[in-house]
Amino acid sequence: METNPLKITELVLRDAHQSLLATRMKTEDMLPIAEKLDQVGFFSLETWGGATFDTCIRFLNEDPWERARALKKKMPKTPFQMLLRGQNAVGYRHYADDIVERFVKQSVEVGINIFRIFDALNDFRNIETAVDTVKKCGETVEGCISYTVSPVHNLELYIKMGKTLESMGSDILCIKDMAGLLTPDVTKTLITELKKNVKIPIHLHTHATTGLVGMNMQCAIEAGVDMVDTAISCLSMGTSHYPTECIVAALKGTPRDTGLDMNLLEEVNDYFKEVRKNYAEFESDFQGVDINILKSQIPGGMISNMENQLKEQNALDKLEEVLKEVPRVRKDMGYPPLVTPTSQIVGSQATLNVLTGERYKIITKETRQCVMGNYGKLPAPIDEELMAKVADGKKVTDCRPADLLEPEWEGVCKELGDKYTSEDDRLTYALFGKVALKFFKTRGNPTPASPAAAAKPSSAGAAQPTAAPQVGSSVYQVRVNGKDFTVEVAMGGAGTMAPVTTTPTTAPTAPAPAPASGGGGSPLTAPLPGSIFSMKCNVGDAVNEGDTVLIMESMKMESEIKAHQAGTIQSILVKEGDNVQTGDSLVTIG
Repeated sequence: METNPLKITELVLRDAHQSLLATRMKTEDMLPIAEKLDQVGFFSLETWGGATFDTCIRFLNEDPWERARALKKKMPKTPFQMLLRGQNAVGYRHYADDIVERFVKQSVEVGINIFRIFDALNDFRNIETAVDTVKKCGETVEGCISYTVSPVHNLELYIKMGKTLESMGSDILCIKDMAGLLTPDVTKTLITELKKNVKIPIHLHTHATTGLVGMNMQCAIEAGVDMVDTAISCLSMGTSHYPTECIVAALKGTPRDTGLDMNLLEEVNDYFKEVRKNYAEFESDFQGVDINILKSQIPGGMISNMENQLKEQNALDKLEEVLKEVPRVRKDMGYPPLVTPTSQIVGSQATLNVLTGERYKIITKETRQCVMGNYGKLPAPIDEELMAKVADGKKVTDCRPADLLEPEWEGVCKELGDKYTSEDDRLTYALFGKVALKFFKTRGNPTPASPAAAAKPSSAGAAQPTAAPQVGSSVYQVRVNGKDFTVEVAMGGAGTMAPVTTTPTTAPTAPAPAPASGGGGSPLTAPLPGSIFSMKCNVGDAVNEGDTVLIMESMKMESEIKAHQAGTIQSILVKEGDNVQTGDSLVTIG
């Protein structure tokens, strides 16, 4: 009997806890089991990338580079794998080629062997630099197809993508089904046809959200898939992945027997079962099955977190409306796959459309950039009305977006001067700017006890924090049962928004009085909660109706706030960095 063992990539150190525990697992909870994980015989261990880099510096006060080094020291045998967002690296915008090249080289330096590289739009121009750099470093490229369903996405297109990724130098082809949209028949057909058309191994990454994952895995295995992603059982299912032990047990004694040691896996599972208890406050509400995702294509975490975002704005009754608006916005924007960062862009724009009561009354900076081709080529034509609103006579970018970027490294070095001179720190700053500087100041200090655990309101009926994969946050002040709280609203890995930590303020305070208008005039009010990103006006400036007077950041998106009438800026009631709520006065125009 000819054998063809199925290879397993274990996700417990990255995507499993990103999906279920807000990416909050600390390195100290990974190291004690590391040597056991190294003995199992996995094809690879996903240890890095995705939201882990951001979460380490933003929430855990950990150096992500040091995490990789520490894990590699304990696990020298098993290849380390990371998720790399092409030209976005592990950030949320396109970085210049010199930054991407340096990031890849330093990732190799700290122990990454396999680079799973994707672009949210499947515009493979956006992964060229990363692919070429990994090849030059002598490591493994796993080129990705971001799987989605739309009128323009079909089998022929995916076969063409597979051939392109192979010709670009991919050593492995990954089907990245981030929302769990595959069905058994489609899985079997897709793997079968790709196997006929490409010579490189095929790796399947799919989530359990729709409940079809077991059947999909079986169909992929029967069709000859070479590798699959799984998560140790105590951190599997829900928005996570299929359990590792189930695959190992199902294939035992068959030609595709994985050869992995079930006793070792049991020890690993017992360990993480206890570890999971440490992160109870970050558990996602979504832990079951949502078959509606096949229709809406909205990942489960995105749904539960939109719910929390709307709660913050006393607009929970709008949830169904927002869920219906997301597919409409996606269609208008040319059917982008919903994965970071396009999931955030589409989800946030849909929420704004509903909350403002008018479609595209406010268009985020990121929506504009996406529509104008600055994230890459969209799969289908843009809605004409949306394009007219966004383009305003400007030409859509048709070249590789990074070709428009000037080199950044020299500027990074100049800005940091003789501070933070290591390659690690300079790259962290290049990717995350102010967040990195804040981290550098606290690095080395003990991480305080989780505020969410210490500060849950005890009053009956008080809302408890929920969580989902984190990639960023904004902070708001709210009052619950007469007590003031600071609520951190975080953006999820699948484009989600959720309150994840709740901390009481030092003492109950009376509501702040509304600032004096200082000269009359009509107030321009905040259309949604967020923070003031930048001011675009000064007192005394003449403005026309529709002129941009300031930019707000909300849901990690930047929104231009425009003058509601013509006149003169009489007073400015906020400053950059201020947090505001819906209806707060921002400026007065008279």
